Amino acid sequence: MRSHVIKKSVETLPHRALLMSAGIKKQDLDADKPFIGIANSYNNIIPGHTHLQSLAQEVKRGIRDAGGIPLEWGVPGVCDGIAMFVEMRLSLPSREHIADNIEIMVMSHAMDGWVGITNCDKITPGMLMAAARLDLPAIILTGGPMKANIVEGRKRHPIEGFAMVGQIKAGIISQEQAEASIDQMVCGPGSCVGLYTANTMAVVTETLG
Repeated sequence: MRSHVIKKSVETLPHRALLMSAGIKKQDLDADKPFIGIANSYNNIIPGHTHLQSLAQEVKRGIRDAGGIPLEWGVPGVCDGIAMFVEMRLSLPSREHIADNIEIMVMSHAMDGWVGITNCDKITPGMLMAAARLDLPAIILTGGPMKANIVEGRKRHPIEGFAMVGQIKAGIISQEQAEASIDQMVCGPGSCVGLYTANTMAVVTETLG
């Protein structure tokens, strides 16, 4: 296993002491369990990622049940819908940043495989790029789409807001009318409703798997 370089032989004594200081049990290291990374893009900023921490807990439980040692770290997640004010100048290059992040963490800590917990437009592609670079056992788990809010038989969701901005500027509706309906567009966690990159890339990811 790749992880032998930091958990086998006398030279790894300080490495093991550091890992144990992070909460990893000595008996698990002695049992030569594989290191399985978890690249988790959870944050509480964007709805596509607010629920990913609960998925991570299940992933960690599954890794332990299968005889591995889960090693989790955070991956940045930018919301294209919120970050429109800077166009794609930050969101688009974040794919390479995410791939770099995962490559650095997996290689630096001699992981034997990894799981990516992801959602949304640029994070899922970034994780797929990392999987291709590393060529190690990997599973990419997406968080799924948000469920649209149903109001009087009509589906409402945050992406409607973009069309409303255009309607306000065209004089079709007033700003007051749009503001009055914003509560109806609020949904729960998940990627944006619609066939945008977040959901199409999730389909591609499952198809590749």
